[in-house]
Amino acid sequence: MFQTFKNAFKIPELRTKLLFTLFIILLYRIGVAIPVPYVNANVLGATMASGTIFDYLNIMSGGALSQATLFALGVQPYINASIIIQLLTIAIPYLENLSKQGEDGKKKLNNITRYTTVALAVLTSFGYYMLLKNQYQILTDDGIFAAFVIIACYCAGASLVMWLAEKINENGIGNGISMILFANIIARLPSMVSSTWNTAYGWMQNGGLGILGGILFIVLVIAILVALVGLVVFVTESERKIPVQYAKRVVGRKMYGGQSSVLPIKLNMTGVMPIIFASSICTLPATIMMFISEPTNAGAGKSIYNFFANIFSTTSPVYMIIYFALIIAFAYFYIAISFNPVEVANNLKKNGGFIPGIRPGKPTSDYISKILSKITLIGAIFLGFIAIFPMVLNAISSDTFAGIAFGGSSLLIVVGVALETAREIEAQMTMRHYKGFLQ
Repeated sequence: MFQTFKNAFKIPELRTKLLFTLFIILLYRIGVAIPVPYVNANVLGATMASGTIFDYLNIMSGGALSQATLFALGVQPYINASIIIQLLTIAIPYLENLSKQGEDGKKKLNNITRYTTVALAVLTSFGYYMLLKNQYQILTDDGIFAAFVIIACYCAGASLVMWLAEKINENGIGNGISMILFANIIARLPSMVSSTWNTAYGWMQNGGLGILGGILFIVLVIAILVALVGLVVFVTESERKIPVQYAKRVVGRKMYGGQSSVLPIKLNMTGVMPIIFASSICTLPATIMMFISEPTNAGAGKSIYNFFANIFSTTSPVYMIIYFALIIAFAYFYIAISFNPVEVANNLKKNGGFIPGIRPGKPTSDYISKILSKITLIGAIFLGFIAIFPMVLNAISSDTFAGIAFGGSSLLIVVGVALETAREIEAQMTMRHYKGFLQ
């Protein structure tokens, strides 16, 4: 594998793309460390408890949220804007027409997504400012000018993150959003490892069976992570191969076709996008609650606030069910906008191909849609299981498993992005006749 990367760096174009992606990620990490004026973030990280929704947002932002730095909002406004525009593309005829106008329509949709991102960034920045002011009380100045500066900084940071992600899409390797999330999660790994070690070390200090319990806990966590990584890789690489037969045809004096092939459909064709989309939607209640101060006096207001806070807590069964359902829904949604069975069936028909036992045209597209629906369900359930499993452990024992509450989602994103990036590099190297990752 190291030899493959060495070969990749020998290709000028591929080397430029890899170095450009690393440079953009480096810029992002620098932005994570830039402080925002009028915010004293020294005590903010300690007040964000592990296993909460804010802990998840902190992981997705690469630790910027707990430090209240320039990129505290991360890619969440951009992801939410992309989801909103893609959903509206189906509901609004004007946006639907733009999506069918080729490259020009795509550029217009991208511009609309950018404006939506800025609008969401303004709202989220205001909510984050209210959270820092009312709940954490870490502002050195709560005047109007300070509020304007803080909100403007967070909004500008979210817009800059959007620009960095788009630059990776244009000139780098992989998907910009996925690569930034990948870098953020990797940056938070030492903190997650430290949290797990502190739990085990706390047991070991008790001596006797505590030492054995701490060692077994570390072994158990490592075994679960290795098993999950293996399962993710296995399912991601699994595929259903639909047999395709090409009819013989005579062109001049030569005969073409008459050969058999397969139409591969991956079990997890959606990759990590359903996880990213579902997690972004699940953070909306927490974002909305940023605008609301927790009532200090007992009464109906405090009861209602606590009710919604408990419902949307990551240890709540309601939250887990909603998260699981959203993963499945977004898996089907992403397949619907990225894979067109009718187009595949028409291409097979034009090239003289057919699925044995299935008539060309609409019966073929219906057959592919039926298989795709079943495979998507299996892949979505797998994604949901991996994402929910650590949350269930955290709900059972928050003191023990708080450090890995979002380990499933993080693991899926890291492994998924790594595999997708490896495949993209492999594809580009194959075009240049280099040996790939399979060797």
